[in-house]
Amino acid sequence: MTEYVDIFVVPVPKKNVEAYRKFSKTIGKICRAHGALEYIVCIADDVQPGKTTSFPQAVECEPDETVVVGWLTYKSREHRDLVNAAVMKEPEIEKMMDPKTMPFDGKRMFMGGFDVLIQV
Repeated sequence: MTEYVDIFVVPVPKKNVEAYRKFSKTIGKICRAHGALEYIVCIADDVQPGKTTSFPQAVECEPDETVVVGWLTYKSREHRDLVNAAVMKEPEIEKMMDPKTMPFDGKRMFMGGFDVLIQV
């Protein structure tokens, strides 16, 4: 059985990186508690604007922001759907999704689910 991966990209104000770390760690713990196999979040270190597109351009990154990329792995898409349904029922998640308290602009976040093509 091939794993399934959810990948997300989000701009985070540099002043909110620590708040985002806490926010993301909480979400990760909840996702793992409901069965996600892995939750990894990375912050940009060597990402430059491109001529056509790039991570910063994809999220309309402002000069005072950085790019965060993360992924969750699951046993399958069906497993992902079950985990996500359980996670979204958590009262803490509902509170965290309030745009007024989120440490980033959720409107510029993008995400999607992917089948693993190869794994070495």
